[in-house]
Formats: sequence, C-alpha cells, structure tokens
Amino acid sequence: RPKRITCPQEVSLLMVKAFLFFNRFHGMISREYADELLAGKEGAYLIRESQRQPGTHTLALSFGHQTLNYRLFYDGKHFVGEKRFESVHDLVTDALITLYIETKAAEYIAKMTTNPIYEHLGYTSLLKDKMVHRLSRGRTEPRRVTFQSDDRISSPVVQRNALKDTSEKLSSYEKIHNFKVHTFRGPHWCEYCANFMWGLIAQGVRCSDCGLNVHKQCSKLVPSDCQPDLRRIKKVYSCDLTTLVKAHNTPRPMVVDICIREIELRGMKSEGLYRVSGFSEHIEDVRLAFDRDGEKADISASAYADINIIAGALKLYLRDLPIPVITFDLYSKFIQAAKLPNAESRLEAIHDVLLQLPPAHYETLRYLMAHLKRVTTFEKYNLMNAENLGIVFGPTLMQPPEQNALTTLNDMRQQKLVVQLMIEHEDVLF
Repeated sequence: RPKRITCPQEVSLLMVKAFLFFNRFHGMISREYADELLAGKEGAYLIRESQRQPGTHTLALSFGHQTLNYRLFYDGKHFVGEKRFESVHDLVTDALITLYIETKAAEYIAKMTTNPIYEHLGYTSLLKDKMVHRLSRGRTEPRRVTFQSDDRISSPVVQRNALKDTSEKLSSYEKIHNFKVHTFRGPHWCEYCANFMWGLIAQGVRCSDCGLNVHKQCSKLVPSDCQPDLRRIKKVYSCDLTTLVKAHNTPRPMVVDICIREIELRGMKSEGLYRVSGFSEHIEDVRLAFDRDGEKADISASAYADINIIAGALKLYLRDLPIPVITFDLYSKFIQAAKLPNAESRLEAIHDVLLQLPPAHYETLRYLMAHLKRVTTFEKYNLMNAENLGIVFGPTLMQPPEQNALTTLNDMRQQKLVVQLMIEHEDVLF
C-alpha cells in the first residue's frame, strides 16, 4: 500500500493549495535527501520541487529498494503519463500495481502480446462463442474489378465498358476497432489474451463501436474484425461511414438510399436541384429524424414539400462525415490525377485511385454518381449538368486532410473536375 512521507516543516500555503499535495510536499529538496527519507520504506512516496528545474514538481516513489523519480503534472487531475487521477494517492496506488506486475511478470506479459494463450485457458471456455464470433470471423477479399481484354479496343478507358464486377456483400469487409482508454469497475479480463486487466483506473481499452475489451498492448494485435453493435451507435449523422453500414449490415448508409429515392421520386425536374438551398431549420429537422428514427424517418412530400430540404439533408450528411467519402489519405491522389493534361491518362488515374477506396466509401460514391448521372439527364428542366454538380459536390465529397482554407481554395478546380468526370464517365469508372 502507498505510504505518505509527510513534511514536518511549514511550506507555502499557496503552493500546497495550487497542487493539492498537502503535507506530502517537501519543498525544494535534493534527490539525495529524498532518498534518505524514503530509504527502507517500500511503497513510500513524497513530492518535492525540482532543483534542476525550479517551479516543476517531482514524485519520488520507493519501489524495489530504489527511489523512482517522475515529473508530476496537474491540469485539474494529477498525472505522470497518460492516466489522470483525482489524487496523488490514487496515482501512486495505480503505479505500485503496475510496477509490481511489470517487475514480477515481465516475461509472462511479453508472452501475452507475442504469443496469445487464450485458446489454452479455462477462462476462454466461458467466452468461446464470443471469441469465435469476434476473433475468428472468416475473411473476405477486398472488392476487385477486372477487365476483359479485347484486341479490337485500343483505349484502356473504353475497355471499362467490358468490365466484370466480382460482387460480394459489401458489409462483410474488414473494419478496424475504435479503441478508447476505459476504466473497468471490478475485475476484468482481456478478451484477446484472456488475462487479468490490472490497474486502479484505465486498465485497458474498449472498442466504442462493438464493445471489445482488451489490454492496450493487445489492442495492437487484434484483427480488423470489428462488427459494430447497433446499441452503441447513437446517431446516423457524423457517424463513421464504415461503422454505420456494418452496424446496419447494408452496402450504403440508409440516409443516402432514402434521400436519393425520394429525390428521384419527385424532384428530378426541380430547377437548381442540389444548388438551391433548402430552409436550414427544416434540414436540421430531417437530420434529427434520421438520428432518432433511422430508416423509419418520414421525409415524404407530406412532411417536407420542398425537395431542396431533402437534397440539403443529403449534402449535410456527406459533409458531416468524420472521414469524407473520398478519404483524407487518397485526397492528394485524386487531385494529382485531375491535374494530368491528357484526358485518357486522367480517367485512368482516377479509376485506379477509386479502387483504393474502402468498400463502403466506394459503394456510396458509385451509387451517388449513378444518381447524379440520372440528374443530368433532366438538365432541360433542372439546369444541372455534370459541371454544375461538380461545383456543388466537389467540396462536399473531398476535403484536404490538413483542413487548410488556402489548400481548399487552390484545389477547388480539381475537386470540381474529379466529381464532374466521375459523373460523366460513371458507367466506365465504376
């Protein structure tokens, strides 16, 4: 158990209150003197002001017949590393647990992460069904597109008309876990290695999408097999696209399907479709309806007569994605492809980058471009051609990773061109 080494001398009351150290704070003393105070008192600790860096504070802790010194910080909570504690006493308690485990079981811990032994432990028999479902789920290959060769066709882009799509259920692809540090109440075991998760707080990490609980070190080895639990998905808008489609087991987000279906039912001839803005408060109502009711949200004409509200809700959904439909890591590749001077090479490059998109993003983009292509067939009525739609959807579907206003401004022409080309050549690019 932690043992406080109290200071018999009076210290500045202001300093004590500022750092909440009370009589554990010994002022500016040397390391050597701290060693003397802690000598032979395993688990004892004190706080001192650093002589090397005045104004900073050091936690001196006796463990393993030596004094360990840690730079101590306070930002409303006390911390020396990632974990933050309400009191220094709790911090030291957790540190002693961790130090003891890491000292006495270092070899065992190493085996946990490099050679998981969960298959051989009795505890795992209690989790067998859960483990098999989460960690042994069969893998599927990423979506691939192949082309039939035809000697009569000289253009590689024109060959896209002869493509064969290796179809699969797109919701079965891999998804990485969304692990976040978690404090477990009561004893808890890692669902990867089946070993005890030690510590006073923040003993491990939990996937916020599926609820998988593992050690932090084990989280690096867990396969990308997250299957989001609908009970953990609190909203539709601003939810990761991949997480949403896997949770609902659909190829595309429901918002995209439902909004496009409604627009094609009664809005294809609406002048300025997607360019004219709907009333913002009504668009917000649609967002709330999807977040609350999901696929049962009512966006019919009886609820929202103005089709621009539905179009605005669709654009808002795409704009609010935490990872855009055209992902941050592929943004620069699309921009570079758009800058190629040769039209044939430009389409070829765009097609190649499209195949690198995550399956949910690819399928959403494919479905959206097919819809926008149909919108252009009503240009006589809605006055929206591929170029106009590219201007509207370029910044919505593509956002630079650094969120720099100057970069966005400089890339607007390429953003517009990428979307315009995907609409015009939707039948051969997808």
